[in-house]
Order: sequence, then structure tokens, then C-alpha cells
Amino acid sequence: MLLLLLGIIVLHVAVLVLLFVSTIVSHWLVGNGHSTDLWQNCSTSSSGNVHHCFSSSANEWLQSVQATMILSIIFSVLSLFLFFCQLFTLTKGGRFYITGVFQILAGLCVMSAAAIYTVRHTEWHLNSDYSYGFAYILAWVAFPLALLSGVVYVILRKRE
Repeated sequence: MLLLLLGIIVLHVAVLVLLFVSTIVSHWLVGNGHSTDLWQNCSTSSSGNVHHCFSSSANEWLQSVQATMILSIIFSVLSLFLFFCQLFTLTKGGRFYITGVFQILAGLCVMSAAAIYTVRHTEWHLNSDYSYGFAYILAWVAFPLALLSGVVYVILRKRE
């Protein structure tokens, strides 16, 4: 039972790390000496040094991506906190429904953010020199892992 709890906590922390990295790092869209994320656009030299960074546009769709990524982090942190609270207060045989629901909400938020970014970011459609960066891919990896951990929390029962 202790190994199961440790595995669930490691999975949850891995999801949190993926969410934080994908939200903060400036590599959602890369190409032509530019890297773009949710917060800023940066131009880089051929040696990899950053020359100039400026704020991303104030498009409504980008603000919705920013908001849903932040919500996914909040839901996941809240879910981890609730898991530890329920671990000590839940009666024997009880399920971690609240924890699971918040983790599933975190997964749905990150999926929504990545889907909106995919549909609305038009630079890569017009120019084949652009491609998605590793932070964008990490967001998509965090989605099934968050759903998986949420389902595990819902199925999990507390034992003595």
C-alpha cells in the first residue's frame, strides 16, 4: 500500500512539473530564430543567445490559453493538497473523489489550452519554418498523465 501511495504521489508531482515547465518555458513555437511561449516572443542568434524579448500579443485566444494553463496548475496543486488532507481525515474505505475530480479538471484545462493554441496559432500554418517546441509537447504529455492520476484517485480506497 505504501508503494502504491508513493507511486501516486510521484505521478502527481511529475504532472505538476510538466505543467509548470510547459507554462513557464519559452518554447511553444520555434523557428526562424524566434521562440514563442504564452508570455513573450524572443528572437535568438544562431549561437542561441537571446537578443530581444517582447510581450506576446493581447489576443483573446492567447489570454484564454494563459488562463487555462494557470487553472490547470491551480487545480493540480489543490488536488495534491486535498489528497494529503483526505489521506489523514478520510474514513476507512472512503474514496478520494474530490482529489480525483480536481486532478481531472487540471487535465481538461491543459487539454483545452493546448487545443486552443493548436487551432489559433496560425504562424506554423503559413510558414513551414515554424514548428512546435518542447514546452507545447510537454503540455500534451501532461494531459493524459493528469487524467490518469485523476482516475486513479477516484478508484483508490483508503485502507488502514
